[in-house]
Amino acid sequence: MAKPKRGSSGGGTRLFAVVVLAPVFVLVAALGTRTGLWSYETGHDLLAMQVGAGLAALAAVAALALVVFALRRRASPWLAVLAVAISAATVGGYAWQVARVTDGPPDDISTDMAEIPGFGALNDRRGGAGPDETGGVEACPGAVPAMTQVAPASAVWALQEAGFSVQGGVTVARVAGTHRGFWFGTVHDAVVRIRPGRTDVRVAARDGRPHGGEACRLATRISENLRVGG
Repeated sequence: MAKPKRGSSGGGTRLFAVVVLAPVFVLVAALGTRTGLWSYETGHDLLAMQVGAGLAALAAVAALALVVFALRRRASPWLAVLAVAISAATVGGYAWQVARVTDGPPDDISTDMAEIPGFGALNDRRGGAGPDETGGVEACPGAVPAMTQVAPASAVWALQEAGFSVQGGVTVARVAGTHRGFWFGTVHDAVVRIRPGRTDVRVAARDGRPHGGEACRLATRISENLRVGG
């Protein structure tokens, strides 16, 4: 009787397809949210974090099954190794995302907690929404003011370098902008308040949801830009 050829069987290929389904599903969920096919609640909360998490768990089982197939010479060992790597990265990505959303600083960060800058004309677009809590340097160590009166052009540059599009008119006292995240299209607003001897920054998500410290990262980037370019 001829010895079975070592290689990827149809079963092994199907198991590998299950493994890659979870990351592909999350990608579709993210881009669908980004392009407006469905809401953030549907794309992120339901599709990505619930259905996608279930698929990630199923992928882990499929990857282990593929390892068994490989040990029995019914699937390529390289396919099994790749499946385990993809599954581990997917499960690790979910664990990382849950941890950063749970433990991240507030998604409203200000470099001045004594007199928190307002969003001015952007308030109409924000619709009164936003996080309930504003954090300062204690929650976000990089959110520090520029201890100088920066030029409005420098504030514009600081926002644009951080990925914001400038919104409304630029004045000697204030520059505002909006940032939209790539994957799920999360919107953050920022304001740079310019005063003699001090320039402050505030960044806040337009919704009231946690986004894993994105406001802190953006505020830190703007603050660094102001202190470099100011």
